[in-house]
Parts: sequence; C-alpha cells; structure tokens
Amino acid sequence: MKTVTQSLAEFVVSTEANVLPDWSIHEAKRTLINMLAISLSASRAEGARIVLDWVRDEAAAEHASVIGAGVGTSPGIAALANGFLCHLQDYDDTHFPTILHPTAPVWPAVLALAEKHAATGRDTLAAFVLGAEAACRVAISVHPWHYDQGWHITGTAGVFGAAAGAGRILGLDKDKLTNALGVAGTLAAGVREVFGTHGKPLHAGHAAEAGLRAATWAQHGFTGGSDIIGGRRGFWAVASRDGHSEDALLGEFGERWELRNNGLKPFANGIVSHPIQQGVIELRDEHALKPDQIESISVRVHPLVVELMNRADPRVGLEGKFSFQHCAAAALVDGAGHDAQFTDEKVRDPVIAGVRAKVAATVDEAIMEDEVYLTVKLVDGRTLDKHVVHATGSPTNPMTDDALEEKYRALAGEVLPAQQSGDLLSAVWALDEAADVQAVTRLMRK
Repeated sequence: MKTVTQSLAEFVVSTEANVLPDWSIHEAKRTLINMLAISLSASRAEGARIVLDWVRDEAAAEHASVIGAGVGTSPGIAALANGFLCHLQDYDDTHFPTILHPTAPVWPAVLALAEKHAATGRDTLAAFVLGAEAACRVAISVHPWHYDQGWHITGTAGVFGAAAGAGRILGLDKDKLTNALGVAGTLAAGVREVFGTHGKPLHAGHAAEAGLRAATWAQHGFTGGSDIIGGRRGFWAVASRDGHSEDALLGEFGERWELRNNGLKPFANGIVSHPIQQGVIELRDEHALKPDQIESISVRVHPLVVELMNRADPRVGLEGKFSFQHCAAAALVDGAGHDAQFTDEKVRDPVIAGVRAKVAATVDEAIMEDEVYLTVKLVDGRTLDKHVVHATGSPTNPMTDDALEEKYRALAGEVLPAQQSGDLLSAVWALDEAADVQAVTRLMRK
C-alpha cells in the first residue's frame, strides 16, 4: 500500500507535461512574470544588498543566474537568493485560503535547475505547475491548524513544492522523489514571529534551496524515508498536531487544482488587508478625500486581518506591510500600496501616522478573506460606506494580463533598460515554445 508521500510523489512524476490544462501553463507564465518584476524591484533594497553581497562572496561556480544581479552562482545559492528577493516586498502571489506564497519557494528552485540542465521551456513550466500544486495541496491539508500554531506556511509547505518541482526537472522516479520529499520535509522551517523582518522572506529562500538540495541529493541515492508527511512522527503529526486532511492533499488529482486558488497581488503587503486598501482608494478617488477630512476609518474584516496585521504603531517599513492600520492610512494619503508606501520614511510620516491612529477593525467570522465592509466618517459629519466583495487579485477577481504587464513594466523598469525589460517579458510569454530557459535567465540579470 502506498504511503501518503508516495502518492503525492507518484502524481508529480506520472503527470505528463502535455496533458496539463492550458490555463495552468498560462498561469505559470503569469507567476514567473510577476516574480521577475517584484524580484527586480526588490534587488535594490537594503536586505537584498546583504544577500547579494553574500552571493558574490561565496564565489560559487556560475551555473545559475540571480535576478537583478550581474552574477551567476550555484543553483542552490541562486534558489535561496531568488526566493528571498521574490518574497522580500511581500508582493508575490498568494494561495487562498492558506496564505501560502507558492511562487517564492518553487520557481527559484525550478528555474535554477532548468538553467543548469538546459530544460525545455515547456518542461520548466510543467515543473512549476506540479511543484506549486504539491505545495498548495500540502498547505491546504493542514489549514488552518498549522498556521494557527505559528508556522509560516510558505517556508514549511513551500519546501515540498520546491523539491517536487526540482525533482521534475531532474527526472526523478517515484522512489527518489519520495526520498527528496522526505529530506525536504525534515528541513521544513519558518515561524511567524519574524514577520516584519528579513526573516520572513528568508523562509521562502531557504525553502527553495532546501527543496532543490533535497532533489539533487536524492537523485544520487540520498534517502529520506517513505512517508515524511503521513508518518507517525511526520509533518502532519508534528507540525499540525490539531488536525489535517488527507483528502485535501490526495483527493481528485488532475481534476481539482489548488493552483486555481492562487492570486497575484496588486499591493505590496499582507494580502488580507488588500480589500481594505482597495476600498479606501475607491472612496478616496470617488470623493477626492484628503487626510484632514478624516475623523475615523472603521473596517469589518476576516479574523486573519487582526491575527496577522494588527500593528497600530509600526516602527519600520517592513512592519508597515503587516499593519492594516498603516495600509489603510497609506492608501488614503497616497492612493497606492506599492513598495514605496512601506519605507521607513512612510511609516514615520506624520500625515500617514495621523490617519493611521484613526483606523480601527472589528472581526466578523462571516466575512471572507478577500472581503471588507468599510466606513469612513468625515469631520463634516458625512459617512461614506464601501463593501468590497472580492478584492482584485483574489481567485474570484483575478488580476488581468494587462494589469500584470503594467505592474511588470513599472517594477522591472526600475532596474532594467526598457529594451531588456520588454525582451524579458516577451521571452516569458513564449517560454512554452522555447528550447531552453536561457533567454529568460540571461535577460533577468541586471
């Protein structure tokens, strides 16, 4: 009888690239475009400088490219660096309802090995689809118990997806991929206490590197057990002690796709506050609101908003990304929620801080993660209401390709010349027809 982990490995190994649904290949391209855009933008940040300086100091053999840097390095180091860059701005895609960010751990592992081993574009896209699906299924199998314990699911579930995607590129059979998942699972890491610091994006980078390493070592006979997920002291038992769902992980392979529940972000911060920001910006634009007009901003929200983002007085920009109060205030003052709204200077801005002090939330268990009821009271006595049913970027209201390209051009254009940026975008859209990924990896370097 197959174990839980063997069943997942069999799905990843046996699914042919040419039978994957067309929408999944298109979505893989969209996630790669999004990853390149946000990683290029993030490559100029202080945290990125620390990591990229370390990459250069390691002076590893140049088999894989680092986004936004003029260097190559080993696949493992590239996976770590690119995973960190992808998650640094918290601008990467999110799986509903688990809040897993599947791209940051999976794409960097897949892309690094695809570059080294000259995988075709189609096989590379398929490896991401199956790796991301594995990560999302592991995540949904432990939702919400695992996250409620304090684990950061992008690091802990993401490492399984990174190993699965890397294993596809390496052509692992079921037994070797089972071992790779075992090694990856014992390296699953990341706790939520470091949210608002560089530790959070490190979880994604670590997961990408650990999954790649696990698959690479398993290719040569390294063992990791037969059931890291469902075993007596496996992932479910140890990291989700209050519950798990075997059917959520293993049910309806090839029919139910958790990847369909993934969404691209319009704002560079914790996704559960996106409905708030959208509603505030819509009211701001409809009524030409100014900060000195605001008496109070009240929101009725999903419980995760307060659980994850209740920081009334953030001290630095990264903490502002996990403050629903700051997100709402910056949206009102600037009409935006890009990375520029989450600098140290913005967090300390007296105008934004003044509005931030007027923001309050009430939890409502009946409200969805992508929903908000918003009330803005003005000093002249007027009351403005807004109900965002499904925020832009959620699976029910996905970001369009045009909006994604607009986001890409704005962010990639911060780092790359216009011609190079445009060529990189075209290379990704045509990746399923490409003989290898070299055009993408060459153009994503600064």
